[in-house]
This record gives sequence, structure tokens and C-alpha cells, in this order.
Amino acid sequence: MTSANSEKHIDTKEPAQKIVATIFALRKTLLALSAAIFLGTCGFYLVSPQLFAFLQGHLHQHLAFFTVTEPFLAHVKLALVATLITLMPVFVFCLWRALATPFRLTITSQIAFIITTCLLFYAGSLFCYFVTLPFGITFLLGFESEQLKSVISVGRFVTFVTVFVLAFGLIFELPIFMVFAGKVGLIPRRTFAQNRRYALLAIAIVAALLTPTPDVVNMLLMGGPLYMLYEAGILILRLLRIP
Repeated sequence: MTSANSEKHIDTKEPAQKIVATIFALRKTLLALSAAIFLGTCGFYLVSPQLFAFLQGHLHQHLAFFTVTEPFLAHVKLALVATLITLMPVFVFCLWRALATPFRLTITSQIAFIITTCLLFYAGSLFCYFVTLPFGITFLLGFESEQLKSVISVGRFVTFVTVFVLAFGLIFELPIFMVFAGKVGLIPRRTFAQNRRYALLAIAIVAALLTPTPDVVNMLLMGGPLYMLYEAGILILRLLRIP
């Protein structure tokens, strides 16, 4: 009788102990990531003038500032984003490790998802930096004339560029999360295929929220590739024979 009660008592404690251990591990991970972000931002801030010169030279822009703190904050923001981009593999690893247990992902699946997610993020960021941003800025500044001269704030310029680069890196993850949703049975492939019009509406909303300026051109620059990625996700699901 005592033995049975003891076993029952142990069984009751086990889930609570696992939850506490998971929360403690998550807390340690978040603290470590926060420290890494802080140290990385401090490190990149030391070389932010070189980063800024490289960025400004690539996009061929003459900039101005309108408050005494604006240049400092622009360099801090640039250093922070450079840190986030550098640490992205760490964030991705933590994400898929967290999803592995509840969705019972095998080690092979985890490795595949981690590598693919990192590659897609950097592909999206590079595509934005070398293709979308130069085209978008050239188009938007094409309205300059003798009567209308551009004076671009350094703070707004850094915000515009960094938000676009990070947003493109994130939206390029769409196919991998579509594959994940199909693989674990959350959303079947036919649901993606049958709801294209709703997906198009959602993409338009996401593009409007993520673009730093609310004009149609910037929305199209983000919404167009995002819809193509949605179709690519459906195609990949079909090729992998995921129902």
C-alpha cells in the first residue's frame, strides 16, 4: 500500500518537475541570448562608422540629421541589427530545439530545418540588400526635380534599410514553416492550395505592416516576393509528397 502511494506521489511530481526544469532552461537561454545581443551590439558599435560608410556607399545616399542624438542612435540601431543578423543561427537553433519536443521532430529533421531556415534568412536579407533596396530607393527618389530636392534623415534612412533587410530575411522563411506545418499535420497542403485568395489578403496586410513607409511601391516590393514564396511552399510540399 505504501509502495503504491509512493509511486503515485512520484508520478504526480514528475510533470511539475519537468515544467520547472523547462522554465529554468528557457530562462537561462533568454539571459544568455540577451547578454550576447548586448555584447554584440557594443562590439559592432565600435565598427559602426565603417558599416555605415559601406551601407551609404552601396546605396549612394547623402544624409543629414536634425537632432543632436540622431547620429548616435542611428549607429546604435545599425550595430543592434548587425548583431541580430550575426546571431540568427543561434536564434534559429533555439527555436527548432524548442519545437522538437512537442512536435516530435527527429534529429535529422531538426538539422534540416535549422540549416534551411538559416539559408533562407540570409538569402532573403541579401536579396533585399542587393536587389530590392537599390531598385526601391532609385524608384522612390526618381520623383526628385529642380523644385523638389531630397534631404534624407540619417535616422529614418537606417530604420528604412534595417527594417527592410530584417523583414525580407523573415518573410523568406515562409516556405520552411509551410513545410513544417504540413509535416506535423497542423495545416495540410490542400488548405494552402485552396485558400490562395485569403493568403493574398494576409500577404497584403503583412506587407503593409512590415514596410517602413505605407506607399504602394514598398508594399509591392515586399508583397510580390512573399506571394511567390507562398507558391514555392505549396510546390515544395507537393514535391515532398506531404498531403
